[in-house]
Amino acid sequence: MTPALTLSNIHKSFDGFIALADAHFTAQKSSLMNIAAGLYAPEAGELRVDENPVRFAGPRDAAKHRIGMVHQHFKLVAPFTVAENILLGMPVVDDDDVHGYRQRLARVRAAILTQAHALGFEIDPDRRVRDLSVAEQQRVEILKVLLAGARILVLDEPTAVLTDAEAARLLQTVQSLARSQGTAVILVTHKMADVKRYADRVTVMRGGRTVATLDPRTTPEADLVRLTVGEAPPPPTRAATVRGVARLVLRGVRSLAATDGPPALDGIDLAVHAGEIYGLAGVGGNGQGELAQAIMGLLPVPPGSLHLEGFGDLGAASTVQRRALGIAAIPADRYGLALAGGLSIAENFGIGQVHAGRYGHALRLDRRRMEAEAAAAVKAFDVLGVRSLRQKAALLSGGNAQKLVIAREFSRDPTLVLAHSPSRGLDVRAGAQVHARLRAARDAGAAVLLISEDLDEVLALADRVGVIVRGRIAREFATPVDRQAVGQAMVAT
Repeated sequence: MTPALTLSNIHKSFDGFIALADAHFTAQKSSLMNIAAGLYAPEAGELRVDENPVRFAGPRDAAKHRIGMVHQHFKLVAPFTVAENILLGMPVVDDDDVHGYRQRLARVRAAILTQAHALGFEIDPDRRVRDLSVAEQQRVEILKVLLAGARILVLDEPTAVLTDAEAARLLQTVQSLARSQGTAVILVTHKMADVKRYADRVTVMRGGRTVATLDPRTTPEADLVRLTVGEAPPPPTRAATVRGVARLVLRGVRSLAATDGPPALDGIDLAVHAGEIYGLAGVGGNGQGELAQAIMGLLPVPPGSLHLEGFGDLGAASTVQRRALGIAAIPADRYGLALAGGLSIAENFGIGQVHAGRYGHALRLDRRRMEAEAAAAVKAFDVLGVRSLRQKAALLSGGNAQKLVIAREFSRDPTLVLAHSPSRGLDVRAGAQVHARLRAARDAGAAVLLISEDLDEVLALADRVGVIVRGRIAREFATPVDRQAVGQAMVAT
């Protein structure tokens, strides 16, 4: 069988950091797939589509060869509707000059509804992307590529924000596409269970190099993990959980009602104690993002509904005060809410302490001290790809960008940690390091609120589990948690 896509001896570096070295793949990691999608140009090596050598000047060239990629970090226009975003990605056809914009948009709306139904997604074509949750935006990206007619489909961590049932439906659908329509599907994932169940072949990469290509059906999962991380990390050890005082208490937290539906937060009651990780599970779009924003001070809520131990009504505190109170925030959108990509690594690390005066006056910063402390944090938190503390944070990979965020947030020994999907899109090793930091914060006495659509992450970390449905806490569970009971609560009407 002729390979649909082949990459051979690929090399790529960013500002001196080697991201890929002699990597090869036949139709994995995001950088390699970004080359296949035309976003990056390789410095060496060869790409072939159906055994024919190709060179892409950009994504449009890749699209002409019907290569479509669903990225970890979405490529959507926030003010546009779902239908408008998908229309932007549709190929130009001969009758586009005949049909007006409204006719083409109506045709796309109908196609969205048909494809969404086939995938089991609930998508309103007329909603604006800026009003969608992270999980809903992921679904729009998937629909956009499928409706554009890709026959080589690259899915980069497509199930990271989906429930078990949604992920299964999606992967079953793309598996059917591969078998019934001859679509070549490349699944970039760190979920070994998905690899074992859905993949026909698996290529393992580590440190930018191709390690092995194997048959996942005959390769034990333990071997795949070992090849991926190099060696299995030791299991975390700690004494039995001893809960302290209720550090954060939420009473009837509500948000303003949307113009076309109920409020995103509709009376949330929960308490997070010192020395515990409270895991909040749920299907994306049930108010998780709004809850995180309310705690961070980005979304107004009624007075008295957020209470911080030792302070009182948290709603009366500014974002600067919240940081001074020891609240650390790891948002789901690390590039949009946690980092300024155009600023340096040192500036991104130190910016959280500028208001506190740690580095002098804001207009006359002690950059030497800031860079020294940033260097120590980069080393302590194993932030890789840092050639200089003055390089832009945008040049860091997703995993290392996340570690920089955590290094900054944990540099002050926080008393309350808000972590929203902290390991989304990270590889196994980076995800394990993030989880270890959250456990260490808990063991040091911090209260940790973990909000995640990844049920595996919640069950691996949480001492107690709550399930959010339609802006309310539907149920709470003490550990050990029955996975099926949690899943049932997540989809209960």
